[in-house]
Amino acid sequence: MRESAIERRLVREVERIGGLALKWVSPGNRGVPDRIVILPAGRVVFVELKRPGGRLAPLQKRWARLLESFGHTVYKIESMEEIDDFIDEVRP
Repeated sequence: MRESAIERRLVREVERIGGLALKWVSPGNRGVPDRIVILPAGRVVFVELKRPGGRLAPLQKRWARLLESFGHTVYKIESMEEIDDFIDEVRP
């Protein structure tokens, strides 16, 4: 399964629960998570998407640690099943 298929489904499922899954492009800052997920009730989380079996690059790990040090939650999603788990966890 391609990462792009997982990403499309994530966006669709987040929108179904009333949120937004915005693409994060930050020029000059390689390694930022793929999506900023804005949820109802003021919750914001970050999502890095990978193909099944994909691993985080060192810069991606660094960004995840930095965001977590600021109190944010960073998810790594690599399957359709993990999208279901993610939605169950963040659903308002």
